[in-house]
Amino acid sequence: MAKELKELTKRAESYSQWFNDLVVKADLAENSAVRGCMVIKPYGYAIWEKMQHQLDAMFKETGVQNAYFPLLIPKSFLSREAEHVKGFAKECAVVTHYRLKSSEDGNAVVVDSSAKLEEELIIRPTSETIIWNTYKNWIQSWRDLPLLCNQWCNVMRWEMRTRPFLRTSEFLWQEGHTAHATREEAEDKAKEMLKVYADFAEQWMAVPVVQGVKSETERFAGALDTYTIEAMMQDGKALQSGTSHFLGQNFAKSFDVTFLNKENKPEYVWATSWGVSTRLIGALIMTHSDDNGLVLPPKLAPIQVVVIPIGRGEEQMQAIADKLQPVLADLKKAGVTIKYDDSDNKRPGFKYADYELKGVPVRLVMGGRDLENNTVEIMRRDTLEKETVSFDGLCERILGLLDDIQANIFKKACQFRDEHIYECDNYEEFKERVKDGGFFLCHWDGTEETEAKIKEETQATIRCVPFGYEQTEGVDMVSGKPSKCRVLIARSY
Repeated sequence: MAKELKELTKRAESYSQWFNDLVVKADLAENSAVRGCMVIKPYGYAIWEKMQHQLDAMFKETGVQNAYFPLLIPKSFLSREAEHVKGFAKECAVVTHYRLKSSEDGNAVVVDSSAKLEEELIIRPTSETIIWNTYKNWIQSWRDLPLLCNQWCNVMRWEMRTRPFLRTSEFLWQEGHTAHATREEAEDKAKEMLKVYADFAEQWMAVPVVQGVKSETERFAGALDTYTIEAMMQDGKALQSGTSHFLGQNFAKSFDVTFLNKENKPEYVWATSWGVSTRLIGALIMTHSDDNGLVLPPKLAPIQVVVIPIGRGEEQMQAIADKLQPVLADLKKAGVTIKYDDSDNKRPGFKYADYELKGVPVRLVMGGRDLENNTVEIMRRDTLEKETVSFDGLCERILGLLDDIQANIFKKACQFRDEHIYECDNYEEFKERVKDGGFFLCHWDGTEETEAKIKEETQATIRCVPFGYEQTEGVDMVSGKPSKCRVLIARSY
């Protein structure tokens, strides 16, 4: 493992290759036999499970319930909402036949031409259409509203250029879909779920985000407004880390979903949808990790504390285990996940490198001398600092250290992000500086023409109109036309 660690590409040499190396070497995921799809390995999936568990609890606190809807969607459903089909048509995988047969010589399997489907089926790229077709049967009156559902599932969007966790043809996610009696209620729900995502990103992932609303051209296909959280990676690029959409009545009208209001008059319902995906694991990697491997926030680390005993002979190893057992029991009661690695098939240095690569937040080492001196060595992964401390009060020390690591990596990420946010009013200056990354707050005249020119000439896009920044009128740096606000522009993944 120490040899493999040396082979990890340095971020300064190639940030992209560093990321790819880390995904594989830290046992997070690997490419599959299906182009553009990945196998998420147990260690990577354990991170996703922790994310899923916490997000699921946060959703349910807002009144959302889980459900499940079909993987396959009739092609005609996708065509009912014009903007929706326009946005997803090129990414769809289509099922045209329902069985295979052997070739005449028996050496191949071919599509049975006689088994063509009467209507082709789309492997879901997102589930608005199948869900709204279902909601039509669930909603009759105002008493059935609001309807708040979420599903955890996989989706398929046929991507030409893929990277593990960041952009794959198949990925895991959750998608929430809600129906409401009024526009105001639906808009409030869309904003509420954006705040849930932002709170999760900052409090659990330790990833600072900018909240905002997308421009018209960057909206979700079929939405009236798309709200987003944008995170800055260590190379200065933006990663869209979660979106929440106010859909208006578009899907309700497409699928004729109406309800009788309190005056017994029919109305179309108002809708939202919102989702995050395994892309969050990519955000986690690229926000915190270093040239030695992963740096994981303790709240989401599959292993929060690894314990490595180093003793001579079974008797000393047992004595170390007996010494540590009460402390480890107390930590487990406090909800800390621990791995006690007393395997004898790996040298201590091998183990150190392995757990460092995998981003385990805290490492404890106890040897024979520590046993005699009532001490233990502690290393924290975020700073790589080691110290030998008294065994007394060890449980409280570790709990405090985990909290400190969580806070420290968030502080570090905030500082990096804030140091790379710039106001810019000169287009020539912007074109040069954006090559080095960063978030740029620039005046925009609100036109698609200006937005398209920026994208064509710089490969940067308008990420959002950010919340939390004081807005003043000004002049668009590209067109020279009046501007009502500054937008956040960056290159992105």
